[in-house]
Amino acid sequence: MIQNEIDRGIPCERIVLAGFSQGGAIALHTALRYPQKLGAVLALSTYLPLKSTLATEAHPANAATPIFMAHGIFDDVISLEMCKISLNLLQKSQFVVTWREYNMAHSVCAEEIVDIRDFLQQVLVE
Repeated sequence: MIQNEIDRGIPCERIVLAGFSQGGAIALHTALRYPQKLGAVLALSTYLPLKSTLATEAHPANAATPIFMAHGIFDDVISLEMCKISLNLLQKSQFVVTWREYNMAHSVCAEEIVDIRDFLQQVLVE
């Protein structure tokens, strides 16, 4: 999918991988291992899969790619604790993570949408 966008003329560094729940896990996994610089990652109500292989599989092209992670404090599908384990590993691995918590369950809220907009405006400024 990334290559399709590049083929359509979108510069790789303007491509944002985004996902919610399992989609967020895929976005994190893919972006951190992708061999070209991406614009950013949005990881909503999710976690980092395959944590044990990140150190050997992470590609330097995306070492400084901004990551926005957000999670609901009442999430009963993917616990806040599980997400924070991923957050801590990313930060320990020197990834740039913007972290937000919201008073919600496994969902998206209006405040989160505003924060996503602000994050994207910040990281995609030309």
